[in-house]
Amino acid sequence: MYKWVIVGGGIQGITMATYLLKQKKISSEELLIIDPHSEPLANWHRCTHTISMPFLRSPGVHHLDVNPFSLDAFVKHNAENERTSFLGRFKRPSLLLFEDHCNHLIEELSLKEQWLQDAVKAITRAESGWQVQLRNSGAVHCENLVLAIGNSEKLRWPEWATVLKATSKAPIHHIFDPLLPNVEDMTGPFTVIGGGITAVHLTLKLTKMFPGQVTLLKRHPFRVHDFDSDPGWLGPKKQINFRKTVSHQNRRNLITQAQHKGSIPRDLYIKMLHNNRQNDQLILNAEVYAGKFEGNRIKLYDQSGNLIKETGTVLLATGFEARLPGKEWLTPVIKENHLQCASCGYPIVTENLEWGPNLYVMGGLAELEIGPIARNISGARQAAERILQTL
Repeated sequence: MYKWVIVGGGIQGITMATYLLKQKKISSEELLIIDPHSEPLANWHRCTHTISMPFLRSPGVHHLDVNPFSLDAFVKHNAENERTSFLGRFKRPSLLLFEDHCNHLIEELSLKEQWLQDAVKAITRAESGWQVQLRNSGAVHCENLVLAIGNSEKLRWPEWATVLKATSKAPIHHIFDPLLPNVEDMTGPFTVIGGGITAVHLTLKLTKMFPGQVTLLKRHPFRVHDFDSDPGWLGPKKQINFRKTVSHQNRRNLITQAQHKGSIPRDLYIKMLHNNRQNDQLILNAEVYAGKFEGNRIKLYDQSGNLIKETGTVLLATGFEARLPGKEWLTPVIKENHLQCASCGYPIVTENLEWGPNLYVMGGLAELEIGPIARNISGARQAAERILQTL
């Protein structure tokens, strides 16, 4: 039996593992991380590299290690160039630096030795903890269980795109589809659908690869915010009132209002304006309602049936579905174990993120307790700290 099992080996799960081990709460042999991918942070690496994201949106104190200044120390110890390692007044780390730091932690803590590549089918309460039933490896038992799963399996496809894909052989792809073909093998010109940070990163990447053949098609003006929610949510300024809010429906409303969905930081906004001056067809504002595939070209139409754009390939940068992470296998678990949920379907947990006896949640599952930052790196750090308070 393991002392702790973490389901999910992304940003949330690896942060939890790091805190458990670095704060000497358990030994390596007492920990198991279960994830469907072959190695830690695999999905993070795939998504960030697909769009060639040069810098994170988070500031330099948000990473997976316990010490807030670990990233600064890592730069100095490894003689990295600080000018190229961080961007702007918030010292946003480069993706390369962040990944080097993550790899250093994973190697330092030997996390790959505690790794089990598999998917969870169900969890059931056992006499002295939890039993985790797996698709391929039978079952494992643990005293404490942490659910650190995300939404990355369910891509968001607009209805018109779903219809077009189902009724034709149109070259339309979601940028985060694991089966995405190589961009080099696609047919130009390219139209990127979306107005947030993913869409902009992708547009800038494609513009370098295919000058003059890329258009960003978005339905709203650029929403410029340094972060994806007000920085006040990182500390007591916003969190105190959030915790005092008794109604979970009101908490959900506060989360929805706080999130700057589809927003981009100012540096990306400036880059897009600069590129648009060189190519005034780079940015189009319109909402697609229908599409047709004729003569090896995709035609996109607005609500009135007017042609917006004719293109060779459509790439959707529309993110993931906003729904309960792990919904398929968690739904029966909730019923069988009488786990409390709010009307929105998300867990009702204690301040220490305990959903059931020795069952803890992080990421989106902890949203009603952590707030709008729950899915971010900062939310992962706060969740790990809260869970460790119980030990």
